[in-house]
Amino acid sequence: MRVVLLLALSLLLSACQSGIDARPGYRVDTTHPAQGARPRIKVVVIHYTAEDFPSSLATLTDRNVSAHYLIPQQPPQRAGQGTIWQLVPEDQLAWHAGPSFWRGATRINDTSIGIEIVNQGYHRTLTGLQWQPFTPAQIHVLTALVRDITRRYGISAENIVGHSDIAPQRKQDPGPLFPWQQLAQQGLGAWPDSATVQRYLAGEEAERVVDQARLLDALQRYGYDVAAARTPQMQRKLIAAFQMHFRPRDYRGIADAETLAIARALLAKYGAAF
Repeated sequence: MRVVLLLALSLLLSACQSGIDARPGYRVDTTHPAQGARPRIKVVVIHYTAEDFPSSLATLTDRNVSAHYLIPQQPPQRAGQGTIWQLVPEDQLAWHAGPSFWRGATRINDTSIGIEIVNQGYHRTLTGLQWQPFTPAQIHVLTALVRDITRRYGISAENIVGHSDIAPQRKQDPGPLFPWQQLAQQGLGAWPDSATVQRYLAGEEAERVVDQARLLDALQRYGYDVAAARTPQMQRKLIAAFQMHFRPRDYRGIADAETLAIARALLAKYGAAF
């Protein structure tokens, strides 16, 4: 019996070394991997929950919506590392993006990892919207998580986005206080080179109104769903989503010279989507 077992083990090891994967009831030859294969996961989508942690956890573990990860306001610390919640395995689809579009692709749920950050979003005041800041502990652990995900799947900088980037008509998260520039300085996410922005601005006043069609064309080439923005109000929402990400000091959705210069700088650095 021992000899038979050793022989079977020897054959199994030989098969693995030769590119033959022995599985229950069949064998698979793995010696001809296709060059056209690509990782399924191509996008990281960042959200805020607009709820406290208990409500967020209940919502995201119910039947109607889900995300791969949930980051509380103060991640519990153990051995100097923050703890986050994984609600869906990365190899499974989570329902976090909804109807969406990014750089020519739809059905972003199918190709993304969704990260929810516990944050109330905003509340209305007499002077406008008051946004809740993210905590340093949240951003610290988020940075580690996104770095790990992008390393494992080879996700490009321009594919680290907010929910408002992929669904600007419906969503505003993660909002204008999310530190996109801080993440980009860590090599995570897109950000325009300031010198290139100034070169395209060419000394013009940042607030000078420009031809909106030129800006929308640049946003479409970068990856936003301009075709779906059919009315002036929808176009303004789309521009505001871009500004919340890349120029959060003013996100009124007005087509101005600085916003156009930023869009052109991004295209120069990362290229057009299609």
